[in-house]
Amino acid sequence: MTALDAGALLAAAQTETGLSDYGDDPSFATRFGKAVDHLNGIAMDDAGRRAAAEVCHWLLTSRLQLFADRRRYPVVDEVIERPMFATGEPRSGTTLMHALMSVDPDARALRFWEVMRPSPPPGLSDGQDDPRRAQADTDWREINAKMPKWLHCHPYNDMLGDGLPEDERCWAMDFRVMTPTAWWRVPMQTLSMGLPTDPVAQYRIHKAMLQQFQYARPKKYWVLKGFHGFRLKEFFDAYPDANLVWLHRDPVQVAASRTMMMADIMDGIVGAIDLKAEAKMHLQMTRASIANTMSNPLVNDPRIHHVRYRDFVADPVGTIRGYYAFCGRTLSSAAETAMRDYLRHNRGDRYGKFEYSTKLLTDIGEDIEALHEEFAPFRARFGVEIEKRN
Repeated sequence: MTALDAGALLAAAQTETGLSDYGDDPSFATRFGKAVDHLNGIAMDDAGRRAAAEVCHWLLTSRLQLFADRRRYPVVDEVIERPMFATGEPRSGTTLMHALMSVDPDARALRFWEVMRPSPPPGLSDGQDDPRRAQADTDWREINAKMPKWLHCHPYNDMLGDGLPEDERCWAMDFRVMTPTAWWRVPMQTLSMGLPTDPVAQYRIHKAMLQQFQYARPKKYWVLKGFHGFRLKEFFDAYPDANLVWLHRDPVQVAASRTMMMADIMDGIVGAIDLKAEAKMHLQMTRASIANTMSNPLVNDPRIHHVRYRDFVADPVGTIRGYYAFCGRTLSSAAETAMRDYLRHNRGDRYGKFEYSTKLLTDIGEDIEALHEEFAPFRARFGVEIEKRN
């Protein structure tokens, strides 16, 4: 198969949908071209290249349909009021916190079946028989079969199409990131850096997605999760009445755990990867994130609620109750019961124990005690203790 052609892919999406408006982003076509250049630079066989073209077509047609809906229905009038977000380093408990908040009957969370195929607005059908649910379930069975190790560290994937995407998944059709939950059929590593970024535009399309999924539905408050620490100004500009709970964990454990997690994910997509190279990259990313946390003055914003990972693990529901109180909300008895039921029926090791070791870091020449010393100011600021594991 010949190289992918960005112009031809854009034209094909427009021909299929009969639409031409990709949204109020004049840089979109250029950015898509850069994403295609990246794909063309990856050594793939014809099957991989065809899969990449199919994913591009899926994301492009979804984007065209989303913006057509915004003209067809009064979606833009939807107000996103006092959303509650969770953030933190990878492997810091944010997914469990998000999962627990999502079972609050008064809350609404993003769902994969919606984000994967956002048009038409789900509120116009909003039934268990919406065919997008079955399509997303099928997609997720394929993902889980292809990446079985992912379930060890992320058992939430058994929710299939009803699972909880991170906020960043909204940017897949914006070609800002290339995540496994969009690109699992393509033999390539996840790309979370390297494509052009524009936080203002990214939160604009994120809000457009929330409006799409809120339209024509009963009023609920949003509970969401993403990695917002590097974009706090733009985050609060987009959602000035939002609150953010920020979980903090020992960075040494974060670096080791996230390395093994991504190795397990990539094993199913591209095969075994260089663990030493992966560890170096994830330690560098952890260092950059901790440096941002320590230097960004907005980390002290009064809309942010800082929580220790250790405290959340010790009392998940109590920690969430504290976050609700911080937001001026009361955790209802129905929500608390649903959260405790979730914990009782969804053990974290239900697909086997996720195993990793800080040996991943010593194998690349790092000294663990030196790393603890390096991160001591962070631990002191947020009351995080050195985490000892067997």
